[in-house]
Amino acid sequence: MTEPGAATNAEDRPSLRPDGEAPIRVLVVDDESGVRNAISRVLRNAGMLPSAVESGAGALELLEREPFDVALLDVRMPSMTGPQLLSRIKAARYPAEVIMMTAFADIATTVSAVKEGAYGFLTKPFVANESIVIEVLNAAGHKRLRERTERLQRELADLRPGEMVGLCAQMREVNRIISGVAKADSTILVLGESGTGKELVARAIHQRSRRASKPLVAVNCAAIPQELVESELFGHTRGAFTTALSARAGLFEAANGGTLFLDEIGDLPTSAQVKLLRTLESGEVKPVGSDSVKHVDVRVVAATNANLKAAIAAGTFRQDLFYRLNVIAVNLPPLRERDDDVLRLAQHFLQKYAEMAGRPVPRIGPDAARCLTHYDWPGNVRELEHAIERALVLDESDVLGASALPPEIASRAKSGPPPSGAIRAASTAAEPSASDVPARSSIEDAVASLGLHELAYADAKKRVVADFTEAYVASILRITGGNMSEAARRSGLDRSNFRRLVRSKPSSSSESPSGDDD
Repeated sequence: MTEPGAATNAEDRPSLRPDGEAPIRVLVVDDESGVRNAISRVLRNAGMLPSAVESGAGALELLEREPFDVALLDVRMPSMTGPQLLSRIKAARYPAEVIMMTAFADIATTVSAVKEGAYGFLTKPFVANESIVIEVLNAAGHKRLRERTERLQRELADLRPGEMVGLCAQMREVNRIISGVAKADSTILVLGESGTGKELVARAIHQRSRRASKPLVAVNCAAIPQELVESELFGHTRGAFTTALSARAGLFEAANGGTLFLDEIGDLPTSAQVKLLRTLESGEVKPVGSDSVKHVDVRVVAATNANLKAAIAAGTFRQDLFYRLNVIAVNLPPLRERDDDVLRLAQHFLQKYAEMAGRPVPRIGPDAARCLTHYDWPGNVRELEHAIERALVLDESDVLGASALPPEIASRAKSGPPPSGAIRAASTAAEPSASDVPARSSIEDAVASLGLHELAYADAKKRVVADFTEAYVASILRITGGNMSEAARRSGLDRSNFRRLVRSKPSSSSESPSGDDD
């Protein structure tokens, strides 16, 4: 049965958090009523919704009826032990993440349970209420991330052939345009920064068009020497120029019946622009050195990351060609404007490269997800793809960690969005009056109480960082019972870096971590 008073009435329950997410639901399973009530009180004070039961059977009954984010299980219980209940929860695929609660004597049993699928464990007696709240918050965050990854996998499986990955508003519009123009033969101009996937748009249009069974020919105009552009696009006859030892068909003829993708169209020489315009208007190509023309049936998709209107103003791009290419424009957003799609794309690339390597698709760990979503991606989707491919090579585990990401991305593990209200815009450049000065914040109170305002900025910052480091290390070692490996994992550092952090503490500290306790 549910512990009396442990599940609050609807009017007493915490309201929705400001971000709109429902409060975390926690199931507490312990045969000692005092422990159940104490933990429930701590969780409720932290804004969570606890329910408490005294046995494994009661827990399974409640899990069958209600969804929970996290389950706290005591290791030693009569009838059904914590590890046995864990096995039943995993076998039934209940979504709750499991945290084991154990006395020091049961550490070996608990570590074994973690290997069987428990998220983590708490050691009795609990040193601080904060350790319970932090562990539950971490487990709930892990559950939400796991569910999001599973949802992304389902979304990717439901993608239609030729559909671009992405559900943000801009990408939904891109997919709508692709779907609408694919069956037509209109010329398309794809605009976007380097690495945003312009060639993928061309391939998506081709795959969903009536030309799908015919060739898709892609060429980067910027990569062709200027003196060979016309020959490359339109072909040449034998002897048309010194090195033309034989006649050769151009890319328009190679793409006959299909699609020609002209990337970096803004780098096309003006002489070739004239011939391209004629081909687009008449469907005729004239090989270099020939007096006759050939008819081709080719759809052109052009792309550029340049500002073509500026090029027109500068006289390097023909205005009439621009209007002929710009029948339908597709604007690809940079990845930094697609926050909701970063993890979706990362999961897509994980599946792609895992399948190529013949290995199971790993999940994205919370630290890696934090890095991926906090990075600005100057190289856009191409940079993300290369980062995931690299990570998959370096990390062979079933959970992708931040340490496998490139250093410039992994460094974002410790960063995050600023707290609400932390950044304020100045309303005026004038000196504020006394009535305009905001009330002193708690951080300003701390600065004043510690006398930091009397120190130079560099000295004050050094003192704060040193005090924070000492307190952080002491707290995380206390929570983990001195387990260096577990403390390093929670801190997001590898063991060697965490050891250096520990050694940087003053020698007077009373902490004595168990260095090799795994």
